[in-house]
Amino acid sequence: MPCDIQSVEVGGQTIVFIDDFLEDPHALVEAARGSRFEPAGSPAEQKGYPGLRAPAPAAYTQSITALLEPLIKVNFGVPEHLPVKVGLSAFSLTTTAPDALGPLQRTPHFDASTPHYMAALLYLCDQTHGGTGFYRHNATGLQRITADDRERYLDAYHEEVNHRRPPARYFDRSDEQFTFLGMMPARFNRLVVYPGSLLHSACINPARSLSSDPGQGRLTVNTFYDF
Repeated sequence: MPCDIQSVEVGGQTIVFIDDFLEDPHALVEAARGSRFEPAGSPAEQKGYPGLRAPAPAAYTQSITALLEPLIKVNFGVPEHLPVKVGLSAFSLTTTAPDALGPLQRTPHFDASTPHYMAALLYLCDQTHGGTGFYRHNATGLQRITADDRERYLDAYHEEVNHRRPPARYFDRSDEQFTFLGMMPARFNRLVVYPGSLLHSACINPARSLSSDPGQGRLTVNTFYDF
């Protein structure tokens, strides 16, 4: 168990992070170098993760899950009796140019609206690669999308996107549709844990981060859990 577990509040929501998470993070970077990356989705769909992914090593996923299950339950109010279910666990590299992003990739998103869906993001890149921003949707006032709010939010969101297409850029600041609440900066070997129901977006500098080289690009390991 790392000794330096920290938490911050962004818009009243708890985000947990651990710096210097792995004893040897460079070994994981080397594992990424030897992995076969593939597009996260069909480029024609223009939705979902805007880049490449490869499966994370099974040993990493098993180890991080053993650590994070009790940490998540203590810090995010997940009932003790609920078993953990591991979803995607993958290396990720952002590679899509801003002008190739689909409308849904140009705005903040949420991963799931179930009550205990969690994201664990390990940065294997430094602060020059931005971070993860968190937002509130202006029309509904929502920053966390629950099952009760999901349809109301999606109706409002899609109406806005269809009425006014978002500009071709990675979202990283406030606009008419969303208010920026704060950012968790990237830091090499920093693990960030947050509810997947929060509206969030990768804050990216396209001139720096769009590379398919794990040693140069915005390399992260994304692991998702539900309880």
